[in-house]
Amino acid sequence: MDVLLLSRLQFAATTMFHFLFVPLTLGLSVLVAWMETRYVRTGDETYLRMTKFWGKLFLINFAVGVVTGITLEFQFGTNWSRYSAYVGDIFGSLLAIEATIAFFLESTFIGVWVFGWKKLSKKAHARVAWLVALGSNFSAVWILVANAWMQNPVGFTMRDGRAELVDFAQVVFQKFAIVKFIHTVSAAYVLAAFVVMGVSAYHLLKKQHIEFFTKSFRTGLGFGLIFSLVVFILGDLNGVVVAEKQPTKLAAMESLWETTTRAPVVLFTWPDPENERNAIEIGTIPGLLSFLVKHDVNAEIPGLKDFPKEDRPPVLIVSYAFKGMVGLGVMFILLTGIGWFRRNKLLDSQLFLKIMVLAIPLPYLAIQLGWLVTELGRQPWIVYGLMRTSEAVSPIATIQVFTTLFGFILLYGLLGASGFYLIVKNAKKGPKEEERGDTTDIAAAEAVA
Repeated sequence: MDVLLLSRLQFAATTMFHFLFVPLTLGLSVLVAWMETRYVRTGDETYLRMTKFWGKLFLINFAVGVVTGITLEFQFGTNWSRYSAYVGDIFGSLLAIEATIAFFLESTFIGVWVFGWKKLSKKAHARVAWLVALGSNFSAVWILVANAWMQNPVGFTMRDGRAELVDFAQVVFQKFAIVKFIHTVSAAYVLAAFVVMGVSAYHLLKKQHIEFFTKSFRTGLGFGLIFSLVVFILGDLNGVVVAEKQPTKLAAMESLWETTTRAPVVLFTWPDPENERNAIEIGTIPGLLSFLVKHDVNAEIPGLKDFPKEDRPPVLIVSYAFKGMVGLGVMFILLTGIGWFRRNKLLDSQLFLKIMVLAIPLPYLAIQLGWLVTELGRQPWIVYGLMRTSEAVSPIATIQVFTTLFGFILLYGLLGASGFYLIVKNAKKGPKEEERGDTTDIAAAEAVA
């Protein structure tokens, strides 16, 4: 293995591991703020206990996510120094805003929220919960804007061999960034909703804390149904943007080799990267791809053969990751739709509750598949059309990257096992009857520690 491959594996491992925790943080922050708001408005103690219980899981998840995120950003200097030198004026400014403003806003208000139960009024404390949610999601804005710029570089000029920022607004408000942010954050909300529903279903199956987990399930259900639909709609809009800005990625997603009018959507494909004529296709819907990305059933879609072989992404992985992501997205809509009609008969829906428990890992899988499509579909470019990944790697020894890769896998494996152990342990425990708003701040802090 060379430095390039090892560096890519290391960045992929740390990114995908980090993103096991980020989506739940984003979604639970909003759900917890909503639960506390319901408590303040209604005075219902069940919502206070819900805030405390789900807030504890949020804090554990947040703590693990922070640790993994810090090491991730350091790799831009250690493994990808040529990339950092080339686009640091743009990329660095976005990460700096995320770290110095959004992350510190989030972290500060989390501290106030955890230790402020006795010191703030109910309304003030609920406002702090919303500030935590705002900080979490504001942090995601800058990370996703930075990634969107790598997908579609705009608002810059080349000077002395470097990309320099000339239009900050164009970078932040480009269509690619807006669609990416809403689509990714909505997927995170779906994940959080399924975690809440899955844990609630587990306890309802055991006939534990019926009122508490019925309300929790319904809260997650409404949240999940709304954002499952948003993800689906934004996924369609994202396809339109990808067709315009990254035609090779679209062709790889659909395993489309020949430039085609009335381009079809193929439900199942077994592509052959070396010989497209050997591909096996099942469930072809003529014209659907053209209609979805061009809004014209007769539109022409460029195929992979229109582009040099060295500019094509890995077709097999991208295609299957995309189809898996879409299939799971449809499943989430169906499950939340069924749940909506069964929301008043949850205890009589034993099979559905069992399915929801088993479905907890599926949004995690869907998000990971989505990132594979996004990042592998952009290859061989680290900045699409501007800088190749092979040109961005640091001039360091192979043994250095191999050592850090092994160390990260070992460390993250232990950290991830500990984090998920704490989350599962506290989720199975359920709420404590004595937790009313003046004791769980200590319990939550102890759980994170």
